[in-house]
Amino acid sequence: MILVKSLSKQFEGHQVLRSLNLEVEKGETMVIMGRSGCGKSVLLKLIMGLLEPDEGKIWVDGQEITNLTEKQMDQVRKRFGMVFQSSALFDSLTVGENVGFSLSRHTDMDREQVGQVVGEKLQLVGLRGIEDVMPVDLSGGMKKRVSLARAISMDPEIILYDEPTTGLDPITADEINRLIAELHARLKVTSIVVTHDMKSALSVGTKMAMLNDGKIIASGTPGEFRENTEPIVRGFMAQEALDVKSKP
Repeated sequence: MILVKSLSKQFEGHQVLRSLNLEVEKGETMVIMGRSGCGKSVLLKLIMGLLEPDEGKIWVDGQEITNLTEKQMDQVRKRFGMVFQSSALFDSLTVGENVGFSLSRHTDMDREQVGQVVGEKLQLVGLRGIEDVMPVDLSGGMKKRVSLARAISMDPEIILYDEPTTGLDPITADEINRLIAELHARLKVTSIVVTHDMKSALSVGTKMAMLNDGKIIASGTPGEFRENTEPIVRGFMAQEALDVKSKP
């Protein structure tokens, strides 16, 4: 579904990605891990066409996207849903207006039809009947759920998650991880999740990749990652073991 070949990107002389290669099969949940600031979010923006690579190419379902016009790229983006790290809800809009934003702008649905879809998507994320609530009145976990409902409003084929559990307490983070896994199973979408949280990665991923120094240094199933001897991977796995051990 997504193929990345020899992708490089730098900002003001700082090399963020170095000839990166990645392959995401249709229906997978690929988790990309790495330290904060290692380029995970930059990779998502490149896949979405929000940034242009310095070198390399990206294919989405067989279509090479790095040389498309903005109008052509807009059509490709309709196949994506995006869950931002900060949730990125519009504070001046209600929950219902946030979830229905793309439907109102990019479809011919009338208000009643949009409302029906909004209700269905909110129910899928466990937030039935809160269409008239303002974002300021939501908890952090509820904002993430609304962001996810908005991401699936257009029935995307691909969902991108940027640090979906950052800033959440452990219990709420576990709930979001379960929701991501449940929606993946129910909607049969292809997903990419970027995170530095190994527990989250092991909870939702069907495949995993480790990003370090601008390159993917390890990839495989969660089981294969548990057996991986790469020092950086072992460091992430050791931190997860410490987190589990420290819980009461």
